[in-house]
Amino acid sequence: MKPVGTITRGTTGHNRLRRADRWLTAVHGGLLRTASRPLVVDLGYGASPATTLELFTRLREVRADVEVVGIEIDPVRVAAALPYGREGLSFVLGGFELPVSRAPVVVRAFNVLRQYGEAEAWHYWEVLRARLAPGGVLVEGTCSEVGHRAVWVGLDAEGPRTITFSARFDAFERPSDLADRLPKTLIHRNVPGERVHAFLRDFDRAWASAAPYGAHGLRQRWLAAVESLAGSWPVPVRPPLGGRGRWRLGELTLPWSAVG
Repeated sequence: MKPVGTITRGTTGHNRLRRADRWLTAVHGGLLRTASRPLVVDLGYGASPATTLELFTRLREVRADVEVVGIEIDPVRVAAALPYGREGLSFVLGGFELPVSRAPVVVRAFNVLRQYGEAEAWHYWEVLRARLAPGGVLVEGTCSEVGHRAVWVGLDAEGPRTITFSARFDAFERPSDLADRLPKTLIHRNVPGERVHAFLRDFDRAWASAAPYGAHGLRQRWLAAVESLAGSWPVPVRPPLGGRGRWRLGELTLPWSAVG
Protein backbone atom coordinates (compact mmCIF):
# COMPACT_ATOMS: atom_id res chain seq x y z
CA MET A 1 0.00 0.00 0.00
CA LYS A 2 1.28 3.45 -0.89
CA PRO A 3 1.94 5.52 2.26
CA VAL A 4 -0.76 8.11 2.97
CA GLY A 5 0.56 11.66 3.28
CA THR A 6 3.38 13.81 1.96
CA ILE A 7 7.03 14.11 2.93
CA THR A 8 7.79 16.80 5.51
CA ARG A 9 10.96 18.86 5.88
CA GLY A 10 12.23 16.31 8.36
CA THR A 11 13.69 18.84 10.81
CA THR A 12 14.51 17.18 14.12
CA GLY A 13 17.09 17.15 16.89
CA HIS A 14 18.01 15.67 20.22
CA ASN A 15 15.59 16.44 23.05
CA ARG A 16 13.35 18.44 20.77
CA LEU A 17 10.29 16.56 22.06
CA ARG A 18 11.38 16.14 25.68
CA ARG A 19 8.57 18.36 26.96
CA ALA A 20 5.86 16.34 25.27
CA ASP A 21 7.44 13.03 26.31
CA ARG A 22 7.59 14.19 29.92
CA TRP A 23 3.89 15.09 29.79
CA LEU A 24 3.00 11.81 28.09
CA THR A 25 4.69 9.64 30.70
CA ALA A 26 3.24 11.65 33.60
CA VAL A 27 -0.33 11.99 32.32
CA HIS A 28 -0.75 8.73 30.40
CA GLY A 29 1.77 6.50 32.14
CA GLY A 30 -1.10 4.55 33.66
CA LEU A 31 -2.32 3.65 30.19
CA LEU A 32 1.07 2.17 29.34
CA ARG A 33 1.28 0.24 32.61
CA THR A 34 -2.11 -1.41 32.29
CA ALA A 35 -2.23 -2.08 28.55
CA SER A 36 -1.73 -5.58 27.21
CA ARG A 37 1.30 -5.65 24.88
CA PRO A 38 1.48 -1.85 24.59
CA LEU A 39 2.45 -0.54 21.17
CA VAL A 40 3.46 3.10 20.67
CA VAL A 41 3.81 4.74 17.26
CA ASP A 42 6.04 7.73 16.54
CA LEU A 43 4.63 9.09 13.29
CA GLY A 44 6.86 11.23 11.08
CA TYR A 45 10.05 11.18 13.15
CA GLY A 46 12.01 13.10 10.51
CA ALA A 47 15.46 12.96 8.98
CA SER A 48 16.98 11.47 12.13
CA PRO A 49 15.51 8.84 14.47
CA ALA A 50 16.84 10.72 17.52
CA THR A 51 13.47 11.63 19.01
CA THR A 52 12.12 8.12 18.47
CA LEU A 53 15.11 6.66 20.30
CA GLU A 54 14.52 9.10 23.15
CA LEU A 55 10.84 8.23 23.28
CA PHE A 56 11.70 4.54 23.44
CA THR A 57 14.14 5.09 26.32
CA ARG A 58 11.66 7.21 28.28
CA LEU A 59 8.75 4.83 27.80
CA ARG A 60 10.84 1.81 28.77
CA GLU A 61 11.30 3.45 32.17
CA VAL A 62 7.51 3.32 32.53
CA ARG A 63 6.90 -0.09 30.98
CA ALA A 64 9.85 -2.39 30.32
CA ASP A 65 8.16 -4.31 27.50
CA VAL A 66 6.62 -1.42 25.58
CA GLU A 67 7.15 -1.65 21.81
CA VAL A 68 7.85 1.49 19.79
CA VAL A 69 7.56 1.76 16.01
CA GLY A 70 8.87 4.80 14.15
CA ILE A 71 6.99 5.49 10.91
CA GLU A 72 8.31 7.68 8.13
CA ILE A 73 6.97 8.32 4.66
CA ASP A 74 10.44 8.94 3.18
CA PRO A 75 12.19 5.63 2.37
CA VAL A 76 15.62 7.28 2.64
CA ARG A 77 14.89 8.26 6.25
CA VAL A 78 13.65 4.77 7.06
CA ALA A 79 16.81 3.23 5.62
CA ALA A 80 18.96 5.58 7.71
CA ALA A 81 17.05 4.64 10.88
CA LEU A 82 17.06 0.85 10.45
CA PRO A 83 20.51 0.33 12.03
CA TYR A 84 19.18 1.88 15.25
CA GLY A 85 16.50 -0.77 15.65
CA ARG A 86 16.65 -3.19 18.52
CA GLU A 87 14.36 -5.46 20.49
CA GLY A 88 11.15 -3.51 20.99
CA LEU A 89 12.14 -0.70 18.61
CA SER A 90 11.66 -0.76 14.84
CA PHE A 91 11.27 1.60 11.89
CA VAL A 92 8.93 1.16 8.94
CA LEU A 93 7.85 2.97 5.80
CA GLY A 94 4.36 4.45 6.01
CA GLY A 95 2.09 7.36 6.72
CA PHE A 96 -1.28 8.06 8.27
CA GLU A 97 -2.48 4.53 7.51
CA LEU A 98 -0.11 3.31 10.29
CA PRO A 99 1.30 0.05 8.90
CA VAL A 100 1.64 -1.76 12.23
CA SER A 101 0.58 -5.22 13.37
CA ARG A 102 -1.89 -4.13 16.05
CA ALA A 103 -3.67 -1.05 17.33
CA PRO A 104 -1.35 1.33 19.21
CA VAL A 105 -2.16 2.62 22.68
CA VAL A 106 -0.27 5.84 21.89
CA VAL A 107 0.43 7.68 18.66
CA ARG A 108 2.79 10.63 18.83
CA ALA A 109 2.70 12.89 15.76
CA PHE A 110 4.75 16.07 16.07
CA ASN A 111 5.42 18.67 13.40
CA VAL A 112 3.59 16.46 10.88
CA LEU A 113 0.29 18.25 10.23
CA ARG A 114 1.76 21.76 10.09
CA GLN A 115 2.07 21.67 6.29
CA TYR A 116 -1.54 20.56 5.78
CA GLY A 117 -4.70 22.66 5.55
CA GLU A 118 -7.12 22.92 8.45
CA ALA A 119 -9.69 20.60 6.87
CA GLU A 120 -6.98 18.01 6.18
CA ALA A 121 -5.74 18.26 9.75
CA TRP A 122 -9.22 17.54 11.10
CA HIS A 123 -9.48 14.60 8.67
CA TYR A 124 -6.18 13.05 9.71
CA TRP A 125 -7.07 13.47 13.37
CA GLU A 126 -10.08 11.26 12.61
CA VAL A 127 -7.98 8.77 10.67
CA LEU A 128 -5.44 8.38 13.47
CA ARG A 129 -8.03 8.26 16.25
CA ALA A 130 -9.78 5.41 14.45
CA ARG A 131 -6.57 3.36 14.60
CA LEU A 132 -6.10 3.66 18.37
CA ALA A 133 -6.51 0.73 20.72
CA PRO A 134 -9.40 1.04 23.20
CA GLY A 135 -8.53 3.77 25.67
CA GLY A 136 -5.63 4.91 23.49
CA VAL A 137 -4.39 8.45 23.00
CA LEU A 138 -3.11 10.51 20.10
CA VAL A 139 -0.65 13.28 21.01
CA GLU A 140 -0.43 15.70 18.10
CA GLY A 141 1.48 18.95 18.23
CA THR A 142 4.06 21.39 17.00
CA CYS A 143 7.24 22.69 18.57
CA SER A 144 9.99 25.17 17.80
CA GLU A 145 13.22 24.08 16.13
CA VAL A 146 14.92 23.28 19.44
CA GLY A 147 11.76 22.35 21.34
CA HIS A 148 11.71 25.30 23.72
CA ARG A 149 8.15 26.26 22.76
CA ALA A 150 5.47 23.68 22.05
CA VAL A 151 1.71 23.18 21.93
CA TRP A 152 0.05 19.79 21.67
CA VAL A 153 -3.39 18.23 21.78
CA GLY A 154 -4.35 14.99 23.50
CA LEU A 155 -7.07 13.07 21.66
CA ASP A 156 -8.90 9.80 22.25
CA ALA A 157 -11.38 7.85 20.13
CA GLU A 158 -14.07 10.45 20.78
CA GLY A 159 -12.04 13.50 19.80
CA PRO A 160 -9.70 16.14 21.24
CA ARG A 161 -9.65 16.23 25.05
CA THR A 162 -6.80 18.49 26.16
CA ILE A 163 -4.48 21.18 24.85
CA THR A 164 -1.13 21.85 26.47
CA PHE A 165 1.06 24.95 26.24
CA SER A 166 4.69 24.39 27.20
CA ALA A 167 7.73 26.63 27.07
CA ARG A 168 11.15 27.20 28.51
CA PHE A 169 10.88 30.33 30.61
CA ASP A 170 13.50 32.27 28.65
CA ALA A 171 12.03 31.27 25.26
CA PHE A 172 9.23 33.84 25.13
CA GLU A 173 8.44 37.42 26.05
CA ARG A 174 4.75 36.80 26.64
CA PRO A 175 2.65 33.61 26.57
CA SER A 176 0.94 34.52 23.29
CA ASP A 177 4.31 33.94 21.60
CA LEU A 178 3.25 30.29 21.65
CA ALA A 179 0.51 31.11 19.13
CA ASP A 180 2.79 30.13 16.25
CA ARG A 181 2.88 26.60 17.68
CA LEU A 182 -0.89 26.14 17.83
CA PRO A 183 -2.23 23.01 16.10
CA LYS A 184 -3.34 23.45 12.53
CA THR A 185 -6.98 23.18 13.64
CA LEU A 186 -6.56 26.35 15.74
CA ILE A 187 -3.76 28.45 14.32
CA HIS A 188 -5.99 30.32 11.88
CA ARG A 189 -8.58 30.87 14.60
CA ASN A 190 -6.34 33.03 16.76
CA VAL A 191 -8.42 36.11 15.93
CA PRO A 192 -10.80 38.28 17.99
CA GLY A 193 -14.06 36.48 18.70
CA GLU A 194 -12.47 33.03 18.96
CA ARG A 195 -11.90 31.35 22.32
CA VAL A 196 -8.24 30.54 21.73
CA HIS A 197 -7.58 34.22 21.06
CA ALA A 198 -9.38 35.18 24.25
CA PHE A 199 -7.35 32.67 26.25
CA LEU A 200 -4.00 33.90 24.93
CA ARG A 201 -5.09 37.50 25.55
CA ASP A 202 -5.97 36.68 29.15
CA PHE A 203 -2.75 34.71 29.61
CA ASP A 204 -0.76 37.75 28.45
CA ARG A 205 -2.65 39.93 30.91
CA ALA A 206 -2.03 37.49 33.75
CA TRP A 207 1.65 37.36 32.79
CA ALA A 208 1.87 41.15 32.84
CA SER A 209 0.11 41.35 36.21
CA ALA A 210 2.50 38.76 37.62
CA ALA A 211 5.57 40.82 36.64
CA PRO A 212 6.52 41.59 40.29
CA TYR A 213 7.02 37.85 40.87
CA GLY A 214 9.78 38.00 38.26
CA ALA A 215 12.07 39.30 40.98
CA HIS A 216 12.07 35.73 42.27
CA GLY A 217 12.56 34.21 38.81
CA LEU A 218 10.51 33.54 35.70
CA ARG A 219 9.22 30.27 37.12
CA GLN A 220 7.57 32.10 40.00
CA ARG A 221 6.08 34.58 37.56
CA TRP A 222 4.66 31.71 35.47
CA LEU A 223 3.18 30.05 38.56
CA ALA A 224 1.51 33.29 39.62
CA ALA A 225 0.13 33.89 36.13
CA VAL A 226 -1.32 30.38 35.85
CA GLU A 227 -2.89 30.59 39.30
CA SER A 228 -4.49 33.88 38.28
CA LEU A 229 -5.82 32.32 35.07
CA ALA A 230 -7.37 29.49 37.06
CA GLY A 231 -9.82 32.01 38.46
CA SER A 232 -11.44 32.61 35.07
CA TRP A 233 -10.46 29.61 32.90
CA PRO A 234 -10.98 25.88 33.59
CA VAL A 235 -7.33 25.24 34.41
CA PRO A 236 -6.89 21.80 36.05
CA VAL A 237 -5.39 22.39 39.48
CA ARG A 238 -4.68 18.78 40.47
CA PRO A 239 -2.47 16.06 39.01
CA PRO A 240 -2.02 14.54 36.59
CA LEU A 241 -3.04 17.40 34.29
CA GLY A 242 -2.47 20.34 36.60
CA GLY A 243 -1.11 21.62 39.87
CA ARG A 244 2.12 23.39 40.72
CA GLY A 245 4.15 20.26 39.99
CA ARG A 246 3.25 20.54 36.31
CA TRP A 247 3.07 24.32 36.09
CA ARG A 248 6.59 24.76 37.44
CA LEU A 249 7.83 22.89 34.34
CA GLY A 250 6.57 25.74 32.16
CA GLU A 251 3.46 23.79 31.27
CA LEU A 252 -0.25 24.54 31.26
CA THR A 253 -2.99 22.13 30.19
CA LEU A 254 -6.61 23.07 29.50
CA PRO A 255 -9.63 21.03 28.48
CA TRP A 256 -9.96 21.24 24.72
CA SER A 257 -13.50 22.55 25.16
CA ALA A 258 -12.08 25.74 26.66
CA VAL A 259 -10.48 26.84 23.39
CA GLY A 260 -11.60 24.45 20.64
